[in-house]
Amino acid sequence: MNRRQSMLVILVSCLVLLTACSTTKDDRLGSSVEQLDLTPAPATSSSSSSSAACRKDYKASLRPDRPLPAPNKMSPDSFMDAIWRQGYLMVGVDQNTKLLGYYNPNKKQFEGFDIDIAQEIAKAIFGPDLHGRIRYRALLTSQRTDAVRNKQVDIVADAVTINCPRTRLVSFSNVYFMAHQRVLVRSASQAQAPGDLRGKKVCATTGSTAIETMLPGVRPYPVSARTDCLVALQQADVDAILADDAILYGFLAQDPHTKLLPGNITDEPYGLAIDKSHPEFVRFVNAVLEQMRGPNGRWTQIWKRWFGSGQVGGQSTKVPVQPPPCYTDEKC
Repeated sequence: MNRRQSMLVILVSCLVLLTACSTTKDDRLGSSVEQLDLTPAPATSSSSSSSAACRKDYKASLRPDRPLPAPNKMSPDSFMDAIWRQGYLMVGVDQNTKLLGYYNPNKKQFEGFDIDIAQEIAKAIFGPDLHGRIRYRALLTSQRTDAVRNKQVDIVADAVTINCPRTRLVSFSNVYFMAHQRVLVRSASQAQAPGDLRGKKVCATTGSTAIETMLPGVRPYPVSARTDCLVALQQADVDAILADDAILYGFLAQDPHTKLLPGNITDEPYGLAIDKSHPEFVRFVNAVLEQMRGPNGRWTQIWKRWFGSGQVGGQSTKVPVQPPPCYTDEKC
């Protein structure tokens, strides 16, 4: 048995054990072994951009410089043309975050808000028939920027918060989703606010903004995958989960014995991550996002499809407005 076969046997065994002990309806076995990539990621090389100072308007993105071309008519020698000639758009996504990016084992397909956004970009390149025109690479939170920089994916649509350090590594589209960091606890918890969790174990995902800005006075419990936090909460290994509300809504939908504590801790503006060598693709993606705008535009339709129009997991919500664009050539 060679090394790769040995790794696969071990991984399958771990997934079976996880199924036996997990109570979540969306466990990691559901992603299916065929979706896993065992190829070691190449090391990320350092560059001068990683240590450069961030702009004050680091959330600003590149303005579309022309109307979108017709599908299948990409500008010659552009990155969009390279994707078209490649025959598919390769998208980095999460496979375990219900409502955002989730591999549905029953339908044998990825689905969620981020998946639909990625499909709109693919349609702009290839037209409405996406059969075979979009492929997904499942990533852990800590792998997202490396996957872009190492050319493993063309774009990442995976709840990536735009922050100063990340803009040194990759380029971002305009904000396409404004999330907010919040806390999830078991329904029986006596905690009424995040401050009540001092001395308690709080779960967050490695590589996330939550693990970087952990609540004061708590005991951090880092995990690799987002759903590991839900399992840890269900098994009483932790007292709470700190994550973006968009992620926690999916947990609420999976486990009715949980609740959100009131109040937003931080704003988490999501952007689509693209390699810095492809500014024309950033402009293209921003043009697609602009086309989705409007009171009943495609963005709003996608939001309603996944998050409803009044409630998510028993929590009252309202349909937000698509975040406004902010471009580098204007004061936002």
